[in-house]
Amino acid sequence: MLPQHGCKHIYDMDKRRLPIGLQTLRKIREEDCYYVDKTGYIQRLLDEGTHYFLSRPRRFGKSLFLDMLKELFEGNEPLFAGLNIHDRWDWSGHHPVLRLDFGSGHFKEPGYVKTNLMAQLDAVERRTGVESAYATGPERFAHLLEALHDQTGQPVVVLIDEYDKPILDALDTPDIARTNRDFLRGLYAVIKSSDAHIRFSFITGVSKFSKVSLFSGLNNLKDITLDPRYSALCGYTDADLDEVFAPELPGLDRDQIRHWYNGYSWRGPDKVYNPFDILLFFDSREFRAYWFETGSPSSLIETLLERRLGSLALEDMIGTDNLLSKFDVEDIATEALLFQTGYLTIAEERTLGGKTLYRLGYPNQEVKQSLNEHLLRAMGPDPSQQGRHDIQLYELLSANDFTGLATLFRAFFASIPYEWHINNDIAQYEGYYASVFYSWFAALGLDTRVEDSSSHGRLDMAVLFNECVYLFEFKVVELASAGAAMAQLQARGYADKYRALGQSMYLIAVEFSRDERNLAAFDVERA
Repeated sequence: MLPQHGCKHIYDMDKRRLPIGLQTLRKIREEDCYYVDKTGYIQRLLDEGTHYFLSRPRRFGKSLFLDMLKELFEGNEPLFAGLNIHDRWDWSGHHPVLRLDFGSGHFKEPGYVKTNLMAQLDAVERRTGVESAYATGPERFAHLLEALHDQTGQPVVVLIDEYDKPILDALDTPDIARTNRDFLRGLYAVIKSSDAHIRFSFITGVSKFSKVSLFSGLNNLKDITLDPRYSALCGYTDADLDEVFAPELPGLDRDQIRHWYNGYSWRGPDKVYNPFDILLFFDSREFRAYWFETGSPSSLIETLLERRLGSLALEDMIGTDNLLSKFDVEDIATEALLFQTGYLTIAEERTLGGKTLYRLGYPNQEVKQSLNEHLLRAMGPDPSQQGRHDIQLYELLSANDFTGLATLFRAFFASIPYEWHINNDIAQYEGYYASVFYSWFAALGLDTRVEDSSSHGRLDMAVLFNECVYLFEFKVVELASAGAAMAQLQARGYADKYRALGQSMYLIAVEFSRDERNLAAFDVERA
């Protein structure tokens, strides 16, 4: 049976080395680094299946988990002293391990995926002494599995890391992406046809391509991406931080750590942290967007704007099991793209009849603030003036200077180049203006809530800041509509939901002129 948090910790309060950038178990253990024990999951995996698939966002510890599996099956017992699996593992039996890693290379180049695979198989053959005359990847892979089984008398463990990178790297050149996908489909089909020679296989990557497109020949693959029992297989839980990293916590605000970095959910009892974030945070002891800064979301932002999805749409997206896995070269669902890359996570789960629905939301402050900063930059305001606008917004809101805010907002929208409006369809629809507002407030790290629901309807935006509640309603009009937005705020009683906070409340009605592309009216009343 799995322990409550999938791991066992036997550590004292002495500080250890932070395993920043380390993806091999041997280095972590031999250099006396902190290690969150994930070996408690292994027995269940072995008891319940043979071939597994797991999707997780980048830098979530997938490679380290595969390396742990490699060391375990190769029988390197000293590395597991004191860990959960040690006393339950048969150390007399060793298995050959064939590990493929597509994490590096230039897969936009035609034919490179085959070159990369052949180089990896060359290395395995040199190391094991196996010789092959096959010039094609799948046949050579199959021959290696059979030969290693015959050579050692033990079935092979197959580990594949970054299985999808050759496709993801080439998505902007669809012909190459499809060719890479078809090549990999033939390679991965070998796992099924060579089942007699395989003890265990584990495939990981960022995206979850449909079985039809990539694993059509591997119909015995067990996908544990959304299996609650394995939700914390990668990543750190709150308990991990309290137990393993206890020496690092003194002097830090535990609630702020949760707010900034916790929140990823794959339907399990515990939400998890991205390990990359936490290790760099413990090292610098400063709240920053460590994970977000390691990857450029430019293609994601471009996709969202092409699909007319501003920041308002991201706060309350709904997906199904099928939709969250709808990922292929020709058909990438927005929900799947955001969920699989880690920009949104499961915030709530509901069952309606026989269908499960997932409400998606930002996992934490880091992602919410950083993604909205990039969205704001992409939606048009002049980047050279943004820093000055940010300072003014914060100071004016702190002082409840609404006259100054109205002036700032007009200047802000006036700074959006005219050409941007002409060349972007998203600027023609109502949600664009509200999205710019939302992203601006969220990028500052303010508590910004979109479409906040109450018994009276759905509010466009609420901002909680400086012991005040600001309730916004946005409308795009041909002419100023004589207070239609304010009338709606008053009639629907949105303020009632927040009265229990005992804070000052303000109703803010914002109307935009479709023709002038700027504020037509900005009205404020005390609620």
